[in-house]
Amino acid sequence: MLDSDTIDPEDEAFGITDRVIADVLAAVQAQDVDTLNAILEPIHPADIAHLIEQVDARDRRDFLTLWKGGIDGETLSELDENLREEVLESLAPEDLATVVRDLESDDVVDLVEYLDEDQQEQVLDALAAPDRVAVEQALSYPEESAGRHMQSELVRAPEHWSVGEAIDYMRSDVILPDQFYHIILVDPRLKAVGYVTLGRLLSSPRATRLRDIMEDSFRTFHVAQDVEEVAQAINHYHMITAPVVDDDDRIVGVITIDDAMAFLEEEAEEDLLRLAGVGEGSLSDGVRETTRQRFPWLAVNLVTAILASMVIGLFENTISELVALAVLMPIVASMGGNAGTQSLTVAVRAIATRDLTGANVWRVIRKEALVGLINGIVFAVVMGVIGAVWFGIPQLGYVVAAAMVVNLVIAGLAGTMIPVVLDKLKVDPALASGAFVTTVTDIVGFFAFLGLAAIYLL
Repeated sequence: MLDSDTIDPEDEAFGITDRVIADVLAAVQAQDVDTLNAILEPIHPADIAHLIEQVDARDRRDFLTLWKGGIDGETLSELDENLREEVLESLAPEDLATVVRDLESDDVVDLVEYLDEDQQEQVLDALAAPDRVAVEQALSYPEESAGRHMQSELVRAPEHWSVGEAIDYMRSDVILPDQFYHIILVDPRLKAVGYVTLGRLLSSPRATRLRDIMEDSFRTFHVAQDVEEVAQAINHYHMITAPVVDDDDRIVGVITIDDAMAFLEEEAEEDLLRLAGVGEGSLSDGVRETTRQRFPWLAVNLVTAILASMVIGLFENTISELVALAVLMPIVASMGGNAGTQSLTVAVRAIATRDLTGANVWRVIRKEALVGLINGIVFAVVMGVIGAVWFGIPQLGYVVAAAMVVNLVIAGLAGTMIPVVLDKLKVDPALASGAFVTTVTDIVGFFAFLGLAAIYLL
């Protein structure tokens, strides 16, 4: 049995150590359900989800078979979406019903939106009628909309109520959400007019009118609004709750700060993976799925590499007459590629966070070009000296220096302008920019270096 006092904090990863995983797998192999329950009982659901993601498919299947009834709604909602379908298939209908009843409506939507129709129906059948209606309504909204991701459970109160009336209402037998941070105030037509924090409510005299202690940060978001914009607004305005309204400004749900931050983190992770050309894969994906995700962008990179090679082919005679060019030209192209990636990463992230806009785009482009120029001059001097000393040809140093300056300036421009243009064309900059920037820096680098060499050295 695992003694928590013996855990080395440096070995922990989200509360799960290698020793915990080993003990769990040993209990599974021994078919010892009592020991398994004893190990997992004190562990947070998020850590259990992390444990399930760490083991291979066979151990995971044996674990889920032995631990029937142990999966709860919170654990399921914390799982990587690629594994949820596998876990759902392992649950008996009665266990599934228990699991989904424990979830908020937004978590149920997140659970079922990527399932096939039969599995969706299985989950929806396990819900109470009002909960099913709320989930089906959310699923009717566009995939990346606020309506799809909102939580329908909330607390509303008439704006003319007093603090005392609101407290008495919440202490009655009314069913409240498991977590909420605001009371949404509505007018007689059920239109949202403001909200009051629980802290402000509990610290105010009972006779105080709710409308008198409303928060200044109140703003509403339409159900069709992009959920990423809502999440960024929550972060920008330091909001805790974002009320979501329909076409008539009636409150229909809320997006809370924890969901918003999780969404922004997920978007940032997706952008990072896309920049690397690996799609939206995860460690739990199989070989076939991972290969399928990466193959298209490797194919694109192959095409861009061929284009760069064609430029080199134009200067075949130049290279054959001065072999030193073949030694130095990868350095010029590599420096341009790295500089372009730096500018590209900053630009893509700025576009995602709405920091790069039409108002400042030219200032940013000029800055990146200037940075490329300064870095280009510095490294041009270094490579100029190296080229002249290494091969004993001073003119070669001048050529490589000039090519370095040209390529780093172009890299700064391309790394910023290409994602901006793609964003204007409604193409995801994180997904497509890398291949274009690499192509530009390779072609410009080779052409500038070899072209200048052909003019001044031969």
